[in-house]
Amino acid sequence: MDITLTTLRVIREVAERGSFTAAAVALGYTQSAISRQVAAAEHEVGVQLFDRITGGVRLTAAGQVLLRQGVIALDALDEAQRELTGATVDVQRVRLGVFAAAGSALLPRALSLLHRQHPEIEVTSREGSTPSLVRALRAGSIDLAILTSRAPHRSPDQEDPPLHVETLLDVRLALAVPLNGKFGGRVSVAASELADERWIASPSSVAEPLLGVWPGLPGRPKVRHTSRDWLTKLELVAAGAGITTVPGGLLPYVPEGVHFTHLEGVAEEVRRVSVARLPGRRGDAVRAVADVLKMVAGQLLRS
Repeated sequence: MDITLTTLRVIREVAERGSFTAAAVALGYTQSAISRQVAAAEHEVGVQLFDRITGGVRLTAAGQVLLRQGVIALDALDEAQRELTGATVDVQRVRLGVFAAAGSALLPRALSLLHRQHPEIEVTSREGSTPSLVRALRAGSIDLAILTSRAPHRSPDQEDPPLHVETLLDVRLALAVPLNGKFGGRVSVAASELADERWIASPSSVAEPLLGVWPGLPGRPKVRHTSRDWLTKLELVAAGAGITTVPGGLLPYVPEGVHFTHLEGVAEEVRRVSVARLPGRRGDAVRAVADVLKMVAGQLLRS
């Protein structure tokens, strides 16, 4: 079998992005070039590496085997390059993925504590939605991922082997409203009162669901502003531009002029925050980072 490292990187990028188009954008290639690389690899190994599904592609069982072994080669080459360029050999590196709200609450505290307890560990982080981080875990691009889920909290994907998932904390959703608006200062708001409200939401799709409008709210919401950045959304709330849904316990900073209230008349919404990894990839550094994340999550629960 003769597959180049470039082809392995293409396969990893396609697996992580979930589509040829997204992989082409990330790598600076044309989509046709990506398709040719994958087709050549499939011809070389004699099996199909990707299933074509609605909205993109997904690794086949054979593709998972090839990528799992290929990632070992790519990681070893990256480590050799670091040594050749004079990087410190005894530094232990952990690649961590986080969803946006967890990044602001958990990541800074965890890195501070980790630096004190394990100065030899170097963490690099990246932000993404839960589906994209799960794909990155499967592709071997990250070692750990902080994910979010809603009840009944099933496995993040249906691939084998199942990811190893540990719960960090459960967070109740709240409604963020302007303090000087008609809901400001109230302990709760009825869902029926929100029919004509303007919403501030994250851009979302079926494949990449993001928070904004309260889940399951009846009627057609009026989304007036979209942003992935929590601070932007909260500042818009403070300015009276609309209301938004927030994971209250995960936002360490709330601008003046924003009030959190409960929503009545709909089911309570709880989001579970978990840390996930591939089974078997549990080195000392990865274990230490996961343990620190659990310690910080415990502190958030007690605060």
